[in-house]
Amino acid sequence: MQASPLEPGTPAPDFALPSTLDGQLGPGDRSGRPLILVFYPADWSPVCTDQLTLYQEVMPEFEKHDAALFGISVDGRWCHLAFANDRNLRFPLLADFEPKGGVARAYGVYRTQDGTSERALFVIDPAGVVSWSYVSPTEVNPGADGILRALEDLAAKGVAR
Repeated sequence: MQASPLEPGTPAPDFALPSTLDGQLGPGDRSGRPLILVFYPADWSPVCTDQLTLYQEVMPEFEKHDAALFGISVDGRWCHLAFANDRNLRFPLLADFEPKGGVARAYGVYRTQDGTSERALFVIDPAGVVSWSYVSPTEVNPGADGILRALEDLAAKGVAR
């Protein structure tokens, strides 16, 4: 069953989740900047590991657009912390742990059949509105091209760098 992610033009639901870096974090903590939300099924899985490692490598490109990135899964904060340290991830991973998948549900990307989230991407504009969303098959790394195009579109509209 394919998830129905929030569509562009939808106000992004606010939330606060435990983070590996800065205590509780959510979109409101990065308001005024583009925000990339990366929902992924689980720490340590091969595709998730490749995907998040790629985003760490591409981070300078995201930062050219003044964009922040949050990785979000249903794993707990301590699992996230071990995973981030092992993979040298320097962006926050957020624990959508309790209530399990609450934020993934709000964004329309919770997988009830296995208790994880879809592999979903959102770019939130500086005003807090979804400007782009994409759900990839869970076994496929969606890469960074769609994110970069969405950030370039925001820059072309004059709402971001």
